[in-house]
Amino acid sequence: MVQVAVCGPGECSPEEAEAARAVGGLLARAGAVVVCGGYGGVMAAAAAGAREAGGTVVGVLSGRDRAGASPDLTVALPTGMGEARNAVIVRAADAVIVVGGSWGTLSELALAMRGGTPVVTLGGWRVVDASGAPVPGPVAAAGPADAVRLALRGR
Repeated sequence: MVQVAVCGPGECSPEEAEAARAVGGLLARAGAVVVCGGYGGVMAAAAAGAREAGGTVVGVLSGRDRAGASPDLTVALPTGMGEARNAVIVRAADAVIVVGGSWGTLSELALAMRGGTPVVTLGGWRVVDASGAPVPGPVAAAGPADAVRLALRGR
């Protein structure tokens, strides 16, 4: 079974939440398991979209218990690892879709790229080199359907 991580900030804009919800639903309808950080913002929106579509959502939580976890998770995995749990999220994924951006999201993008996991971005971070040219690797998507298509194709 394909597992796709949906990563993004715990506090996001309404547009980012709408995109994440659509991504979660599209992934679920494609038969993919959604892996996320399990809390609010983009994570909660992706979980809600996947649950509404009848999918499975695994939340890899930073805390030692399930307190604060999204109610839309199918499985909540407390790790007690804090931000280090970002490595677990991206290692569990066959592809990563980044919606929006925060420092935690940037760490997930970097860990995925470093580990050879395909990354699709939907808004958020744009990584450039010293000359301002895009760094090869992350693929920008035009919208939620394009992000899911690229993630499922790139795994």
